[in-house]
Amino acid sequence: MADRERRMTPPYGGVFVARTTVLDAAQVHRALTRISHEIIERNQGLEDVVLVALQTGGVEIARLLSRLLFEIDGVDVPTGTLDVALYRDDIGLRPVMPEAETDIQIDLGGKIVVLVDDVLFTGRTIRAALDALTDFGRPRAVQLAVVIDRGHRELPIRPDFVGKNLPTRRDEVVDVNPEGVLLGEMRK
Repeated sequence: MADRERRMTPPYGGVFVARTTVLDAAQVHRALTRISHEIIERNQGLEDVVLVALQTGGVEIARLLSRLLFEIDGVDVPTGTLDVALYRDDIGLRPVMPEAETDIQIDLGGKIVVLVDDVLFTGRTIRAALDALTDFGRPRAVQLAVVIDRGHRELPIRPDFVGKNLPTRRDEVVDVNPEGVLLGEMRK
């Protein structure tokens, strides 16, 4: 979960206390390498592929994917960031954070957009991202890559590329970064 959400989003707030290491750094790297190969294979190369990272959890993951895609296929995939705060259906229930920004420098019209996030939970952030993407053109296709799919979907959204499926309780918190994936809880 992104730091800004930990700090500000009820009912969380407080301190993240890790209980279990789900993936270590090597396993995260291996999962992202596999996802990179799957992106290349599914799209028969990287022509017209654009990575769009969801703020804030997907940004570092997208940077790593971009680097891996370049190492594997020699193509520098355009990468942007997308803040979906103003497109969410729970606006007013969650704070809008000014430090996250959208930075998409190309027209997405006709492109294959791979949305990148750290954790897929209810699907509401992805729904907001799909709405936000229309401000940048009409993509030919939108695919979803996540490091962790924890279930508990509230919308009919599923990822195309998954590092690990991780069944969780609703009150658990998943922390993803290049150094590993931790499962824990928020304590006040």
